[in-house]
Amino acid sequence: MSSALIVDDHPVVVAAVKLVLETQGYTQIHVASRGVDVVPMIREHTPELIVLDLKLEGMSGLEVLERIRAIGLSCKVVIFTSSEPVHYLPRCRRAGAMAYVTKSAQLQQLQSAIKAVRSGYTFFPEMPDASVGQFDMQSNERALIDLLSDRELHILVQLAHGKPNKLIASEMNLSHKTVSTYKTRLMMKLGMGSLVLLRELAKRNQLL
Repeated sequence: MSSALIVDDHPVVVAAVKLVLETQGYTQIHVASRGVDVVPMIREHTPELIVLDLKLEGMSGLEVLERIRAIGLSCKVVIFTSSEPVHYLPRCRRAGAMAYVTKSAQLQQLQSAIKAVRSGYTFFPEMPDASVGQFDMQSNERALIDLLSDRELHILVQLAHGKPNKLIASEMNLSHKTVSTYKTRLMMKLGMGSLVLLRELAKRNQLL
């Protein structure tokens, strides 16, 4: 019997993905809403396919993907997320994902991605040239963002959403001091003097 794991914290999305998986013949479909639960569920249910959102509280989808690869667990991963691919797709690809579909696309695209991955192929949208029609400043910003670690990128997005350090620390199971250090490091790496500027940078680069 074919088994799959959906990792998403939105019930409507989970229901839609379940329907797609069922049409593809998956009979055992499990659901996780938190990144921290994924590895234990993979070990328990050994799903052949994982449909993974990147925007998860605490452990991000990228960190989940990295952990799956680091541990050497055998499963095919389809990213299904609202995160824009410009910064995330290359990271997901490097971390071992086999497909990337945005939630703004038709569900038929998710279905096509699952079919491709199940047959051993990858499914990634074409990436536009980041330098075409953009200001040099934004191109430089994207280059700086690409140099951030997955965890730094996750914390950048949380800060840009206006979350206080203590809440980020609680959700990520980190100390307040650690998050504060990440925040300082981000400001230095990106050349931002305030959280307002950090948020503007995130908006310009489709991180929000």
